[in-house]
Amino acid sequence: MQFIAAKTQKLLNDVSAASVLKLIEGEMLLVEDELERQASSNFQVIDYLGRYLLETKGKRVRPALLVLSSRAVGANSGPGMIRLAAVMEMLHTATLVHDDIIDNANVRRNRASLNAKFGNQAAVLMGDWLYMSAFETSLEHRSLEILDVLTRLTRMMTEGELMQLTLIGNTEITENQYFDVLRRKTAYLFSGCCEIGALLAGSSIEQISALRDYGMDLGVAFQLADDSFDFTADERTIGKAAGSDILEGKMTLPLIKLIAADPSARGMLEKVMDNGVYTNGTRNEIKHRLKDHSILEETREVAREYGERARKSLEVLPETEYRSALEAIPDFVIRRSK
Repeated sequence: MQFIAAKTQKLLNDVSAASVLKLIEGEMLLVEDELERQASSNFQVIDYLGRYLLETKGKRVRPALLVLSSRAVGANSGPGMIRLAAVMEMLHTATLVHDDIIDNANVRRNRASLNAKFGNQAAVLMGDWLYMSAFETSLEHRSLEILDVLTRLTRMMTEGELMQLTLIGNTEITENQYFDVLRRKTAYLFSGCCEIGALLAGSSIEQISALRDYGMDLGVAFQLADDSFDFTADERTIGKAAGSDILEGKMTLPLIKLIAADPSARGMLEKVMDNGVYTNGTRNEIKHRLKDHSILEETREVAREYGERARKSLEVLPETEYRSALEAIPDFVIRRSK
């Protein structure tokens, strides 16, 4: 009976996850319109680069989180919600543009990255333009609380990138250091989306705190899932070079756990990082060792634990279809294939 109940719950979660975007379809269409409006410019170069970025459309997880969080605590849809949802996607895109420059990445979402196609100089300036445009748009709301969240998370993301740079090629990174970088680079933006959604609704301190915590734990789960995909998915599926983290000298949780379980793997990982390429079947060897020690499953289990923590935070919210959608998202981001 327990097996049947668990299987039924899984099917219900699948249905809920599939219906999340349908629930806020109208708002997300307006977000797309707002992003297109923001990307257009009388300055021809910015207009061209902006449209190129829009064409490489992502999953829009972050603006969706802002909309769902706001609706989950009783807000009605409105121009302010749409503008700020677009702001979060612009901040995310700006971060990706700068990350690709730092990592010398050539591919993003199955297309040439902005820096690969137009050069680092244009990409740096476009990333800066996106940041400034995002803050300019947020000023229209005239909320010091929201501006405080935006400035804090932008500082955290920048600190995360700087911290990661100091750890490139270091195979002795600890799990605490890894999670510190992860939260700053990824989870703070998720958390900020949910917190701003609650602030827009004029929620109670308890609900604002709950949604902030939900976003933080969801962001951690999301990145842990990405770390696993880097070893299991192909380039077409994840939209960038597969197995690229280690080539860029980044130690993710699966690699940290691999060295803890198999210290002899350290030399092989260091060699791949130093060379910047896989040689003599090293990629398959790494994948086999990860499988032998059940590292990827262990990483996914950690992601599931964070997903459950995220769901637990939502218990203070009223029971609505929007809360149900937020509850379904952790399973969706962990089980997704890209």
